[in-house]
Amino acid sequence: MMSVPPRFPPCDDDPAERGEHLEIANHGRLRIRPLRRSEDDAIREFYARLTPQTRYLRFFSPMPALPESVLRALSDVDSTGRFALVAEDDSANGAFVGLASFGAIDNERAEVALVVRDDWQRRHLGTELAERVLQAAECRGYHRFVAHVSMDNVGIRRLLRHVGELVASRVEGGGVSELEFVRRRH
Repeated sequence: MMSVPPRFPPCDDDPAERGEHLEIANHGRLRIRPLRRSEDDAIREFYARLTPQTRYLRFFSPMPALPESVLRALSDVDSTGRFALVAEDDSANGAFVGLASFGAIDNERAEVALVVRDDWQRRHLGTELAERVLQAAECRGYHRFVAHVSMDNVGIRRLLRHVGELVASRVEGGGVSELEFVRRRH
C-alpha cells in the first residue's frame, strides 16, 4: 500500500474511535476498540494463536512466525489514513480475538483486511468488525474499498457480500482476487 496524506481527521462521532462492548451469543463479551501503536506483543500473541489455515487465508502464507515487516504494516496506524480495530476478549485479560484494518490507497479508496481467531469464527464477529472498520473509513472520506481475497476463502467472500456491493473484480496471480466494493446500506 502506498502512503497517502489523509483528507480528514479522526471522527469523534465514530463509535469505533471510543471503543464499545459487544455481546457474542454463547461466547461472551468483547471490547472493540482502535489498535494502538504500542501493541506489537499483543499482535504477535494473536498471530501465534491463528491456525496455519487461517494465516494462509489472511496473509496468503502459513508463516509460522509473523515477520517484522508484516508486524510493522499491521501496527503502523495513524487513525486517519491507516486505522485498525481490535476485538478483545474481556474474559481472557483482553487477548485479541479479531483484527480489522484499512489503509488508504488514494483519496477515495482504502484497502481493507480482516482476520478473526479460529475459536471465534462463525459467530458474526467478522461481520461486526467489517461493518465498523468500513464505517470508520467512510467517516474519514473513503467510500470505495479493495480487498485481496484467496479463491479458497469462502467465509470472507460471504462476509463481503453481506457488508458490501461488488463494483469490480480482478483475478491476480496465485489464486488471489482483488475485489473492489462499496459499503452496503442496510
